[in-house]
Amino acid sequence: MVESLVLGSTLFIFMASAVLAFLLTKNYVGGKNRSFLYWSAGMWLFAFAVLLEVVFSFSIYMPVLMGTYLFAVAVLVQMLSLGSLNLLKKRGFMLSYAVYSVIVDIFLLFSLVFTPVGNIIINGVVFGALPLLVTIASSFVTFPAAAILIVTAVLSYRTRKSYKMLDIIAGTVVVSIAGTLYIAAFPAFLYFAEFIGILLLWFGFVNFRTLFVKKEVNKVVNS
Repeated sequence: MVESLVLGSTLFIFMASAVLAFLLTKNYVGGKNRSFLYWSAGMWLFAFAVLLEVVFSFSIYMPVLMGTYLFAVAVLVQMLSLGSLNLLKKRGFMLSYAVYSVIVDIFLLFSLVFTPVGNIIINGVVFGALPLLVTIASSFVTFPAAAILIVTAVLSYRTRKSYKMLDIIAGTVVVSIAGTLYIAAFPAFLYFAEFIGILLLWFGFVNFRTLFVKKEVNKVVNS
C-alpha cells in the first residue's frame, strides 16, 4: 500500500515538474531572459530527482544514484535562487553568488564521493540519516539559496507590489526543505512537501510567465 502511494505520487510530481520545466525552457528560448534559464534548469533537476524517487520506490538502490539524487535536490534550489536573484539586476551580487555556488557545489560533490551514503531506502521511501559531512555540505548549498529566495521575494513585492513571486518563493522553500524531512524521521512528508511545492511552483511560474509574455507583447506593440 505504501509503495503504491509513493509510486503514484512521485509519477504525478514527475510529470507536473517535467511539463513546467519544458514551459520555462520554451519561455527562455523565446525571450532569452536568464531568469527563465536558471528556473528551467532548476525544474529539470527537480524532475530528474523525482524520477530517481520513482526508481527508489521499487527499492532499487545504487550508491551512484543516491549520490546523484542528493546532489540534484540541493543544486535545484540553487538554480531557482539564481533565477530570482537575476531579477534584481545586481551584476556584482549575481557574480559573487555564482562563484560561491560553484565552490559549495564542488564541496558537496567532494563530500558525496568521499563519504558515500548507504542504503537509506526503506519500503520504497528515502529515509535515513546522512553522513555529517554531506549534511553540512548540503546546508551550505540550500540555506543561502533559501535566504536569497526570501529576500528577492520581499524586494520583488516592494518594487512591483505583486504577489506572483511569492508563490514561486513559497514553492521553492517547500521543495528545498522537503529533502531534509526524512532526516527528522518524517519520510512521508518528503512526498507531501514535494506535492505542495510543485503546485505552488506551477501557480507562481505560470502566472509570472503570463505576466512576462504580456510585457514583451506590449513592448512590441509600443515600439
